[in-house]
Amino acid sequence: MDRLPRHIAIIMDGNGRWAQEQGQDRLYGHFHGVESVREIVEGCAELGIRYLTLYAFSTENWDRPEPEVTGLMELLVETIRKEVPTLNKNNIRLHVIGDMSMLPENAHRALQEALDMTATNSGLNLVMALSYSSRWELVHAVKRIAEDVQASKVDPAEIGQDILQSYLATSAFPDPELMIRTSGEYRISNFLLYQLAYAELYFTSTRWPEFRKNHLYEAILDYQGRERRFGKTGHQVREDSGVKW
Repeated sequence: MDRLPRHIAIIMDGNGRWAQEQGQDRLYGHFHGVESVREIVEGCAELGIRYLTLYAFSTENWDRPEPEVTGLMELLVETIRKEVPTLNKNNIRLHVIGDMSMLPENAHRALQEALDMTATNSGLNLVMALSYSSRWELVHAVKRIAEDVQASKVDPAEIGQDILQSYLATSAFPDPELMIRTSGEYRISNFLLYQLAYAELYFTSTRWPEFRKNHLYEAILDYQGRERRFGKTGHQVREDSGVKW
């Protein structure tokens, strides 16, 4: 328990394929994926994980068939309004990263209400990546930096990693130590490209609607079996941690 990742990020993949394997339409998979979200949020809260980021909807997902996008937005609004009491009961604070301006008004309103209603909670920080892509985030950050340089608020000579990070959508959160992707795909798919620089990546063939606490525990155990070196040698890492050979 003293070697848990502080921040876990998850690409929740496989809802549509799982539904098709059940002979159902894709929205059926998204509906059942909500139960996995509940299960994993609960599991992280029970373990004392401080941050959980879920990749719920990318900027590229707007190009999916209109009925699926519309259904997803309706499911989003319904789920958020239904889950806020549970979030408050479990002291979970909701955050959102992404281009909120692209969301339908009712979804935007429901999200803002949920953000306001959970703002004082101090337990797990649940970060939903909605209408998000890392390239969008980086371009947006660079534009804001350029504006502040032009306004003489930022000295170009002082721009480094710390300043860049302060302009990212995730500036209030630590970088993830563990990234999980479900459904057997081995890609990061434009998700937290800057923040995942030193994360441990874990891929599972389990479809998201079937992903449960035991799968989360397996991913964490795998993470705990790895040696995180950050450019150092294994000997240096063991020496720094006091491990004797």
